[in-house]
Amino acid sequence: MTGSSPLDSFIKECYNYHNRNTENPMEQLVRFSVSMEEGLLHQFDHLIEQKGYTNRSEAVRDIVRDTLVEESVKTPGGIVYGALVFVYDHHKRELEKSLSNLQHDYYENIISTSHVHVDHDHCMEVVLLHGKAVILKAIAEKLLSFKGVKHGKLTLTMALKGHHHGK
Repeated sequence: MTGSSPLDSFIKECYNYHNRNTENPMEQLVRFSVSMEEGLLHQFDHLIEQKGYTNRSEAVRDIVRDTLVEESVKTPGGIVYGALVFVYDHHKRELEKSLSNLQHDYYENIISTSHVHVDHDHCMEVVLLHGKAVILKAIAEKLLSFKGVKHGKLTLTMALKGHHHGK
């Protein structure tokens, strides 16, 4: 016999059940402490309340995930997803042809596009992209530099392996 009683086994099972990670059963949560100034903590608590978090831990996990994604998409050869949103003057001569040609040049990286008529003079497009970060950034820079494109922004993201979000 190993020296553990049925009561010890039961207590261990209860402990393991209570401390399980329901987001990813294979990955256990680790507790750690964070020290910060009281004023900063009050600001953080106010922010997480505004955003609807039920506890600090989930807010901290989201901040860590966001930072990991931000750093990961900086790798030029990394495979990422992107959303390029831009507004342009549809009356600008040759602009729609240039936009179409560029999108055809990078058809392997473009998942889909959506076109919206904003007003009489302006359109908005959303281009969903996939591929190497350096290529997606080049597509965005070229497209946003076209005369007649008023404003735009590329947002890159990726899935973090082994990290799951559950609320």
